Amino acid sequence: MAHTQTASLTAVRPGRHRLRAVDPNEVVDFSQVADFLPPGATLLPAPQHALPTLPGRPPMVGYLVLVPADQQPHLPAAPVPAPAAPVAAEEQGPVTIDGVQRIALVDGQALDLTYLEFELLAHLVAHPHRVHTRDQLVTTVWGYGHVGDGRTVDVHVARLRRKLGAEHRHTIQTVRRVGYKYTP
Repeated sequence: MAHTQTASLTAVRPGRHRLRAVDPNEVVDFSQVADFLPPGATLLPAPQHALPTLPGRPPMVGYLVLVPADQQPHLPAAPVPAPAAPVAAEEQGPVTIDGVQRIALVDGQALDLTYLEFELLAHLVAHPHRVHTRDQLVTTVWGYGHVGDGRTVDVHVARLRRKLGAEHRHTIQTVRRVGYKYTP
């Protein structure tokens, strides 16, 4: 059976506190913590799946502090950036990306692209000559929640090159052991 520890505040000097390990059978006096909580706040144990685990260390114990909505601290509002004017078309070399109509053109001919192919090509065209790692492309184009690997990027780049045609396939260059770049 795993030995679980939690932490408790211990007074070091008046007004100063530090964490210390607590045996699972020890009763923790949460009244010490109450001084740090806003009025009306509730302290609940955090779900175990929400806590990090460290190899070779006992499971962590954490707590959630629930504060009533009317007692939330008023933080200064972050400035809201002005909406950027939509760019009708961005042209870099033979490829033109129309972000409003979501069309990619090569020498004036529309390409038949899937959603992700369009996003990948638009990202590469928007950053010409910049080398993107496979991980950067997965994060930027597919998003943080994507489960997969860099081979997904390789497959999509191969499809893009086919659709760009023999004359323009070289505009997406492979940077060996790194990733890809668009060179108009």
